[in-house]
Amino acid sequence: MNNIPNELSYTETHEWVSEEASNEALVGITEHAQDALGELVSVKLPEVGDIVHAGDEVAVVESVKAASDVYAPLSGEIIAINEGLEEAPSLVNQDPYGDGWLFKIRLKDPAEMSNLLAAAVYQKQLGEED
Repeated sequence: MNNIPNELSYTETHEWVSEEASNEALVGITEHAQDALGELVSVKLPEVGDIVHAGDEVAVVESVKAASDVYAPLSGEIIAINEGLEEAPSLVNQDPYGDGWLFKIRLKDPAEMSNLLAAAVYQKQLGEED
């Protein structure tokens, strides 16, 4: 069973979102996603200043098994990236909801948060019960 923190929101494509202060959100991939990929060997992140729209491909995570696109869960401007992942992509495997975050976005429309999945809904999508 995967760890699915209740305080986060999720996408159907396995990104998590942590709403931060002043219309900002931290984004990463879920434990389920990193587990399915296996050990990550590289992470290609967006550039700070990039303008993204919900659903855009914005990053790529690559493991020994496969490469996978990461999608913007919300529209806005990339205001920070986790530079530590360049040298240690395995942080995503070790701590997907903490040190393994990917990027921070300043939201264009905070109302888009309502399009994300609650933890229980995401868990049900994965076919897991409490």
